[in-house]
Amino acid sequence: MNVVRRLSSINVARATLLFASLCICAAGILCPPYLHAQKQEIIWSAQEKPIADQIRGLRQLPDDVRARTTKQLALDIRQLPATPNKLRLAVSLANLSTEGDFGHDTLQEVATTLADTLRQQPVPDEKGQPAAPYLELAQLVRYEHVQTTLDAPQLKAAMAQLEADDQLRQKADFTLTDLQGKTWTLSELRGKVVLVNFWATWCPPCRKEMPDLEALYNRFKDQGLVILAISDEELGKVQPFISERTITYPVMLDPGRKVNELFQVDGIPKSFVYNREGKLVSQSIDMRTLGQFLQMLAQAGMQ
Repeated sequence: MNVVRRLSSINVARATLLFASLCICAAGILCPPYLHAQKQEIIWSAQEKPIADQIRGLRQLPDDVRARTTKQLALDIRQLPATPNKLRLAVSLANLSTEGDFGHDTLQEVATTLADTLRQQPVPDEKGQPAAPYLELAQLVRYEHVQTTLDAPQLKAAMAQLEADDQLRQKADFTLTDLQGKTWTLSELRGKVVLVNFWATWCPPCRKEMPDLEALYNRFKDQGLVILAISDEELGKVQPFISERTITYPVMLDPGRKVNELFQVDGIPKSFVYNREGKLVSQSIDMRTLGQFLQMLAQAGMQ
């Protein structure tokens, strides 16, 4: 995608919001159009600026420190007065909170902060679709299993949209050829556990989870695990990248994004696990750790 979901210019946002819903403001904080005035610099209050600075630095922290800091930031944002900047900060923190395993309690605090902020500052639909913050909260609820008391029609619409997307993914089928010239068709892999992973060479979280995917493949391939890693880039970018790394699971190209669109992929990395009967049993909305991948595979009966 080519709009940033995360705080740096190297991770992706939802394609439904592509170029229309999120932009990066001068301070490096995600800025939806309803909060963004073109060429206008964000003015942070004395309370807001330290929070914005910490959010920008989250990726540089060790995971345990990042978890504690993320949780505290959620609490700090919640105490801010209701301003457009508060929503900017709540959305930005939520975008970063799923980039690994920082604990359910942390995610719950992040979701509660985002919900409380939306309760204070409802956001209008975008061209008849739920605005980005509601989709962000809906994904936390549906896929990260947090709770929310927000009873807003926009959130209900966002939840319904995710349900419809999952129904499309359940029916999805594709045929692609990997870098070694072997052709793979998803529907012909019944009897196998299939992990479909969408990634790109330029995406740091994608690169970070690749060694774990390789470890999973080596551990479970003899038990029937198939990993299909799909990039929407050109061969000239992907082939050298893979050649420099020890990646033995199949890597294939989707330069026209037909398979990405089929799976409603609007942010990467994103992974989907199908059990041996071809049922979609688990998925991720961001990068996963080895432990999180193991939990996903366990839902397909692979342990």
